[in-house]
Amino acid sequence: MSLFSAEARPAGLTDLAGLLCGPGRIERFGAGDTARFALPLPFDGREGALAALADARGVTLRPCTSGQDGPGMRSAFRKDLAPLARTWCTPDGRKRVPPDFQLDGAALRLWALAAGVGDLRGGYLLLLDPHAPWTHGPLIAAATRAGLPPARLATGEHGAPGPALRLHGARRMLRLVELVGPAPRMLGPTEWPCHHGRPAA
Repeated sequence: MSLFSAEARPAGLTDLAGLLCGPGRIERFGAGDTARFALPLPFDGREGALAALADARGVTLRPCTSGQDGPGMRSAFRKDLAPLARTWCTPDGRKRVPPDFQLDGAALRLWALAAGVGDLRGGYLLLLDPHAPWTHGPLIAAATRAGLPPARLATGEHGAPGPALRLHGARRMLRLVELVGPAPRMLGPTEWPCHHGRPAA
């Protein structure tokens, strides 16, 4: 098992940063001493798996309608999410990627589950936040540091439903499969990273 794989260490709140790599947001309330997750759902049928991974980290995600983004999930406002919000937001609430962000297996697993899909050409897409394009470059850098140098896609390229990072090639896909761990049971075969047609097991 890789030291950076999803199963290499106990689950923790900081793993939920993986939700923020994609379209997800963390919102502060009032003076900023509480915060909550607001998570659009670009793909159907993943609510149960996302709720289970969040619950393992002590956070409850419930279905909601997230305005312009359509169906989504949201947590309650909580004090223990405020440090993550301070790390991932500027003082005026603008989303950012922390300069020291390390993209490990636990964060990648949450990113893939919330906003990942196969591209039917042997690659894998990780959707980015279309409302925060300034985060895309830092996430490319974080993926590269994790041994997953990606291509950046615009909406529509390789069938991407939004801006995305594309991982492809045998070495990168093997690394991704190693990091994210086995597919949640309810996902279809094209929804989770695989290597040479074989999903993570």
